[in-house]
Amino acid sequence: MAVPKRKTSRANRNKRRTHDIVKLLNITECPRCHSKKIAHHVCINCGYYKNNEFIPQEKDKKEKEKAADARTR
Repeated sequence: MAVPKRKTSRANRNKRRTHDIVKLLNITECPRCHSKKIAHHVCINCGYYKNNEFIPQEKDKKEKEKAADARTR
């Protein structure tokens, strides 16, 4: 079994642990629905990011299905 030759100093131990810090999320307000969201991410509430819809909402899906049914009839 490997055994260290010397005790690791506090400075070297702490240098190794510098990347273990918990980072805070940058929370901003969605310009479309004014709910809180993580910066540079799609808004969970409305599904938009930079005025482009990425997550279609349930009511939008139903409206599209109705429009498609009307076209086929």
